[in-house]
Amino acid sequence: MHSALKPFWGALLVGLSAFLLPAIAGAADHAPQREEMVRTIEQHARYTSDIVGEDGLSPRVLEVMRSVQRHLFVPERRRSLAYADRPLEIGYGQTISQPFIVALMTHLLEPGPDHVVLEIGTGSGYQAAVLSPLVAKVCTIEVIAELGEAAAKRLAALGYANVETKIADGYHGWPECGPFDAIVVTAAADHVPPPLVEQLKPGGRMVIPVGGMFATQHLTLVEKTESGEVLTRQLLPVRFVPFTRAWQ
Repeated sequence: MHSALKPFWGALLVGLSAFLLPAIAGAADHAPQREEMVRTIEQHARYTSDIVGEDGLSPRVLEVMRSVQRHLFVPERRRSLAYADRPLEIGYGQTISQPFIVALMTHLLEPGPDHVVLEIGTGSGYQAAVLSPLVAKVCTIEVIAELGEAAAKRLAALGYANVETKIADGYHGWPECGPFDAIVVTAAADHVPPPLVEQLKPGGRMVIPVGGMFATQHLTLVEKTESGEVLTRQLLPVRFVPFTRAWQ
């Protein structure tokens, strides 16, 4: 792996806390910073072509990464770092993912315009905002009520009308919103939750970090074939915050 990449890709889940949406309409656009962020993402993609594919990340995904205003999804005090290639703390022990990881996970889902996607771990809402323009509907679950409620308000204020939010234990998924063409989990679980596999459509994909808090975690691709067979493949080592359950 190229020296520009860390041995473990930056941590992820999501979260948020006292995020204000100060004068969204008048906020700085930060387009140059996003353009530089996308260049960094493309560089990382070249070093991981065995995972991404020789053609690189999907142009649709890159365009969304270029357009979503990431600085509106991080705390005010950290906005100067919003487009840096690193995860950032967002409160309640959670983080917003490294931009490359967000782009990679989105690319691996192979989102289509008619897809319904489930996200486990809403956090600040950034991953849902990235998915929103790429699919028909995003259903996103957050177990930490303060984070989920703030993210719901943020996403609505920013016009992401095809995103539905829910405060719940993500382990059980959201059957009423599915079945799903794709599922993305933004926290590390020690196994792939069976309810999520059940809610994945034949031909669907799930991207989830798997591994214990003090063990090596791997970004894992789960594919359900048209016949219902479930295939899993470890892609690369990562370090995510742990999957939080309602009873923890």
